[in-house]
Amino acid sequence: MQIFIDSANIKEIEKWVRYGIADGVTTNPSIMLKDGITDMEKGAKEIAAILDGKPVSVEVITDNPEEMLSQAREFSSWAKNVVIKIPIISQYGEPCLEVINTLENEGIRVNATAALSFGQMALSAKAGATYSSIFSGRVADEGGDPWELVSMSVEWLESWGYKTKIIVGSIRSVIDIQNAAVAGAHIITIPPQFLTKWVDHKYSRNTVKQFMDDAKKAFKNFKK
Repeated sequence: MQIFIDSANIKEIEKWVRYGIADGVTTNPSIMLKDGITDMEKGAKEIAAILDGKPVSVEVITDNPEEMLSQAREFSSWAKNVVIKIPIISQYGEPCLEVINTLENEGIRVNATAALSFGQMALSAKAGATYSSIFSGRVADEGGDPWELVSMSVEWLESWGYKTKIIVGSIRSVIDIQNAAVAGAHIITIPPQFLTKWVDHKYSRNTVKQFMDDAKKAFKNFKK
């Protein structure tokens, strides 16, 4: 299982890279806006450089297929490790499968994003997407079982030999990370605040404190 950082916060990305945890980064216009990125190209290039070859997903900002292709070609030229996020359908319900297929045939890796169903995932894989991003939180919002969907998707992809890897996104809580991992997700993209919570535990801190307190007492006795 790989972990991507779902953020455009440079300091957070650098931190998790130093920790040896970050296998990549995912962004979108909303994330970039929230994290204060106003120059998309500059921000993407900086993140790409930090990752040193690991993938960073950058999303197109248009619904028009021809403009998607044009933007994707431009964005992918920013760095060799840029992956282009293409929504599986537009806001008008038009499939973006041809865009995905065209880009992949040109050697531009695609993260087919905003998948909320098995069909969307399967069609993105058939179109050749390198990644298919299942938005677990939004699946659950509509009464679906995101972990069954993830498990089914991974099993289906592997049984038929597709290259597509499942990215689980829309993480809403720490338990979502565990559920995605147990469901067999190839990749989980996680906002930094949930990674911080995942590594923490009150009783781990208490245990370490006890060890330190005992060590100080023992050291005093050793000196005597």
